[in-house]
Amino acid sequence: MKKIFYIASFALTFSLAGCDDFLTVESPNFSTDIYWRDKTDVEAGLSAVYGQLENRTDEYGFCEHKYPVEAFRGDDVSIGDDINNYPNMKDLYDYTYDNENAQTKEYWMNNYNGINYANNVIYGIDKVQTSGEAMSQEDYDHLMGEAVFLRAYYHFKTILNWKDIIIRDEYLTSEDQVHKEISSRTDCWDFICTELDRAAGLLPDTRPSGETGRVTKDVAYSYLGWAYLTRAYEENDKKDDYLAQAITAFNNVKNAALEEDFESMFNGTNKNCKESIFELQFTNITSDGAYHKHVMHYWVAAPSMGGWDEIRVSQKMYDEFLKEGKIANNNTQYDARVYASMIFNDEYYTAPNSIFGEYSYDDCFPSGSKTSYCFKKFIPSTYEEYSQSSTYTNIPLMRYANVMLMKAEALNEQGTASGRTEAINLINEIREVHGKLPPMEGDSYEAVKAQIEHERLVEFSVECFRFYDLRRWGKLEEAMKADGRTNFNIAEDEFLPIPLMEIQTNNDVN
Repeated sequence: MKKIFYIASFALTFSLAGCDDFLTVESPNFSTDIYWRDKTDVEAGLSAVYGQLENRTDEYGFCEHKYPVEAFRGDDVSIGDDINNYPNMKDLYDYTYDNENAQTKEYWMNNYNGINYANNVIYGIDKVQTSGEAMSQEDYDHLMGEAVFLRAYYHFKTILNWKDIIIRDEYLTSEDQVHKEISSRTDCWDFICTELDRAAGLLPDTRPSGETGRVTKDVAYSYLGWAYLTRAYEENDKKDDYLAQAITAFNNVKNAALEEDFESMFNGTNKNCKESIFELQFTNITSDGAYHKHVMHYWVAAPSMGGWDEIRVSQKMYDEFLKEGKIANNNTQYDARVYASMIFNDEYYTAPNSIFGEYSYDDCFPSGSKTSYCFKKFIPSTYEEYSQSSTYTNIPLMRYANVMLMKAEALNEQGTASGRTEAINLINEIREVHGKLPPMEGDSYEAVKAQIEHERLVEFSVECFRFYDLRRWGKLEEAMKADGRTNFNIAEDEFLPIPLMEIQTNNDVN
């Protein structure tokens, strides 16, 4: 029987409500065949491509799709009681999902809609140049670079979560094009790396303040390095080559530096700071019906604080936070990243006015509370903002600390003494600036590898990297067993199953 045509993957119009910033500007509905006239049309189209990032235009959908898919499968978080009310989300944590899971279907659809939008814009850019008001070469390069990067980004997010994906690299004009077979994983990685490299060559080094949040060379090179680092573990026969290419890409990240105030990157007080390479933009502007906010603060806050009890700090994460003891600030405090990432029973938080400048630990965790600690990341800096139904803190997607630690990992994997020395220097810089900590101990390959694992846990808690780190290192089975995730099956759960929706609507996918 002929499969039902899935129209959402064939969308020819963009619609995005927004505000006066490019990333939240309203994009008109338009027909791809007649719309593309000039640079203004291209930028309107690009705003729709950005709008697909992480379901960012859906106040609730942002959390409900990104975190169950990306965070629940790791061991740095555990789920709160309220997730029991949402079986599709809980199934991802329990590893009991199937190919009809609503969260994974929406995640797949969101990325492929982003790819389709990007393909439309790439078509439109060339149409403007050939039959519209042609742009300058610089404008052409920068806009094409954005569209190419975003197309690669959506493919990249998909291949991180599915073993088998479909390369979509053309503007769809007929139903026949929707029916396309799975591409080999090697071909997919080749496509993604080629696209990211192409984008890096087209994009500007930096952006003026009016273009904050739009991608640059640093963004493309950061993800290119991550792609090659991942491939180095997947394609062992080319490991040395891919490690070298990852390091080259990371070395091309030129315009970022560590931010001294770690907490400020997550509480809304230091948006798009010098460490931020790629950041999901949210705003409090609500004119003309715009609404670009999210509810992540309630997802992470403890129920005793009015949180919804969706995501909790796992035991693994709690232990890792406190693992090194009070060796910071002259042996008086834990790693500074701990206090920025978690509210817990420590003299730092038992002091008056230590939370929101108004409350202490006992105020937030009275006797009988369900939990005694919770994440602090993504909770706004003031109670006034925290108490709102939604917040507009930005969400960092790629930080310079990630580039540094991935580079350190690649250097250590190369197995040279000089590489390890450079890796240690990178690790220690992060420890000093973010953690207020002394240097790491040891200088062997094993010591550096173990330290990178520790640093990545503490640095990126609840930032959705842990599952991919564990899989890259071949530690998923060990970690899930230690976390009591008895349903985890390494043969089935390293990657998600292709959604049934795709199988039913694509004649070339079984």
